[in-house]
Amino acid sequence: MEKPEPGPERAKFAAAEKALDFVEPGMLLGLGTGSTADIFARLLGERVAEGLEITGVPTSTRTRDLAASLNIPLTTLEEVEKLDLVIDGADEFDRRMNLIKGGGGALLQEKLVATAADKMVVITDRSKQVSHLGAFPLPVEVVKFGWKLTAKRIYEIISCAFVGGVDIIRRMDGDKPYITDEGHYILDLHLKKIDEPEKMAGQLKELVGVVDSGFFIEIADAVIVGREDGTTRLINHRPPLRPVR
Repeated sequence: MEKPEPGPERAKFAAAEKALDFVEPGMLLGLGTGSTADIFARLLGERVAEGLEITGVPTSTRTRDLAASLNIPLTTLEEVEKLDLVIDGADEFDRRMNLIKGGGGALLQEKLVATAADKMVVITDRSKQVSHLGAFPLPVEVVKFGWKLTAKRIYEIISCAFVGGVDIIRRMDGDKPYITDEGHYILDLHLKKIDEPEKMAGQLKELVGVVDSGFFIEIADAVIVGREDGTTRLINHRPPLRPVR
């Protein structure tokens, strides 16, 4: 894959390329969904073609199709229960490495794969780093049946929370509602600023009709931040997660 010129795409490429340093032969590897995760999959496909032996678990139909086209060996969570590592992007991350994900519509499968993995490495660029989560709309996956009632209950929760605004929009795909791989709707919560993401994540999860939210709280182990000049910065938990090469 050709390295982009300096700029936003170079930043994504740099983060994705650096993530390869965490991949070891023989790994069961979760493959994320999104533009930066797509770059990682393409780079990984090149390594597989060169002889790297790994098995991937995709987090969406989109990622599955891309990985298959790159001849990356694949399996599913029905066939394996534990992964070594997942590499995925994020729509936002804060200083504690809490994330908002789901802009690509795959939040449920992404979270299932992430929580099945021993470690999660996030690949992103500096534009995704925020002091408080919420600038990016928070996706909430809900069942179709009674979705308006579910939206009303969500509104009641967030109206009492410390947020910068309250607006709920059902995600659309053209002139039709967007449908996730699991057959659900997504409600995008436009909140601007969320002061207590851990509390809100728990409240949303308890609502009947809510499948899950795009909050990834205390799941990421490291974040690779790509810069437009092609350099990267590694943000780590303690004990630090280190590259294998």
